[in-house]
Amino acid sequence: MNLDAALSLLQQTYGYDTFRGQQAEAIGSALEGRDSLVLMPTGGGKSLCYQIPAQLRPGTAIIVSPLIALMQDQVSALIQLGIKAAYLNSTLSREQQQQVTREFAQGQLQMLYIAPERLLKEKTLAYLSRQPISLIAIDEAHCVSQWGHDFRQDYLGLGILKQHFPNTPLMALTATADQRTQDEIVERLQLSNPLRLCSSFDRPNIRYSVSIRQDARKQLIRFLAQHKDEAGIVYCLSRKKVESTAEWLCSRGLVALPYHAGLDAKVRERHQQRFLREDNVIIVATIAFGMGIDKPDVRFVFHMDLPKSIEAYYQETGRAGRDGEVSEAYMIYGLQDVVRLNQMLNESQMSDQQKQVERHKLNALLGWCEITYCRRQGLLNYFEEDAPKFCGNCDVCVNPPGTKEATVDAQKFLSTVYRSGQRFGVSHIIDILRGADTDKIRQHGHEQLSTYGIGVDLSTNQWQSIARQLLMKGYLYNDFERFGALGLNESSRALLRGDIDFHCREQVAEVETRKKPRPAANGVSEEDRQLWEALRECRKNLAVEHDLAPYMVFHDATLMQMMEERPCDRRSLAFVHGVGASKLEKFGDAFLEVIAEFS
Repeated sequence: MNLDAALSLLQQTYGYDTFRGQQAEAIGSALEGRDSLVLMPTGGGKSLCYQIPAQLRPGTAIIVSPLIALMQDQVSALIQLGIKAAYLNSTLSREQQQQVTREFAQGQLQMLYIAPERLLKEKTLAYLSRQPISLIAIDEAHCVSQWGHDFRQDYLGLGILKQHFPNTPLMALTATADQRTQDEIVERLQLSNPLRLCSSFDRPNIRYSVSIRQDARKQLIRFLAQHKDEAGIVYCLSRKKVESTAEWLCSRGLVALPYHAGLDAKVRERHQQRFLREDNVIIVATIAFGMGIDKPDVRFVFHMDLPKSIEAYYQETGRAGRDGEVSEAYMIYGLQDVVRLNQMLNESQMSDQQKQVERHKLNALLGWCEITYCRRQGLLNYFEEDAPKFCGNCDVCVNPPGTKEATVDAQKFLSTVYRSGQRFGVSHIIDILRGADTDKIRQHGHEQLSTYGIGVDLSTNQWQSIARQLLMKGYLYNDFERFGALGLNESSRALLRGDIDFHCREQVAEVETRKKPRPAANGVSEEDRQLWEALRECRKNLAVEHDLAPYMVFHDATLMQMMEERPCDRRSLAFVHGVGASKLEKFGDAFLEVIAEFS
């Protein structure tokens, strides 16, 4: 595979020396005309995987994106790089849409961003089919899977793209997808013998911490005191809580903006743009906010409530630290979160089997909250990735929780699963252990089991915690083909025999957050401080002048290298990481003038 042209484009246009991770394999697959499924963590550089082949293959690339704001930001960034790109969505006037369609028809566009609902219209498909299409990239591809954490009905119809563009390589991209979701993406999008690229899910720069909710606002404000003058996201479960929390933070002198699906679209757009383009803004949001947010310097994500699943948690916390700098993910939760999420699930229109899967996902997240070993290891193991036993960058590693010996209780639970035939879920097993008198127990004669009533000394909540930790540690598994029935494996048999001990978490105590995370400008000496601030001010002014977010001019890491190396001319500035040819032409002289003042 010859990637010389792709590497040259990376260096000349984007200003980066080498490809990261599996970018080269993904780009090579598209250049060869092969379908691919690309899993890369948030901030891993997924967009380059389709942007570079889109510029090297003949025709226009179609980029399917679910969010209007993401389209606009990506197109703005591409135009700054000198790349011909456009988008089609409802924010454009009729005249603007006609201009875009003319440019496409004349072959002037290298990339066209479009939402799935517009793409799937017969008129749109017929129109696009008249011109050569170089590549079709489907971003946030997990939305096509009903087993995924963010299913979207509009994505289901994307399988017909293969019928309309049979010879066009299709690239599906996502940051989170377990094996079941990956298989469904391949099936529903009708990917032909796709190359599957799964990068590590690890985000080593993010510190994970979890606490039981005690005084939510007090916990939040104490956390934010560690993140003064930093941008971040606070997630809440309800719209009402979003608005009251944002209002309360504003009363404490912070810049906090609410964001949820119930707000007027113009208000949501205004708040999102302020978050992207201003420094030190906090967004308080429901999960309606965040997919595809491309702001690199989000320093923290704080969950006021429990998310729906580990996948959702990973996706939401992944919006922090896209620039690779130290960031923090902190969550507080309580039993009422579980009750509320289960209530929402029961009221949904999902099938019974899908509801069972969602309950398992919620239980897996609860199990992760209660683990007694490294959180990063638990998170990566969930995604079937090996990990070190100690990361040194999560609350469990820094401040190990209290544990208690619970081997006998674990054996009681596993024995009940075995004696009832490995056919039932957690709730029924607990009913047997606690000696409950239910129709289901009488129907199956489970009051006759030797384990019936032997667990009455523990509460239902305590048994649920043990069950979650048994599942999280791999001593049990859920069989989704049988509606979440619990099953045993070799590990559970070893525990039953007494070959190994089982310890469970006594409580999830609140831990102190670490000192303020190291910002991008960490280590700036007093003699360099003025230059650093001047470079940031220059970037801010250019961003306002060109109607861009500051990071679209240059990332903090690029400014840091300018400050350290103090280039004196365009030639030396071109060697700074992230300074491509187009940005050098547009912005180079302004930064060189600032540097000259301090040299």
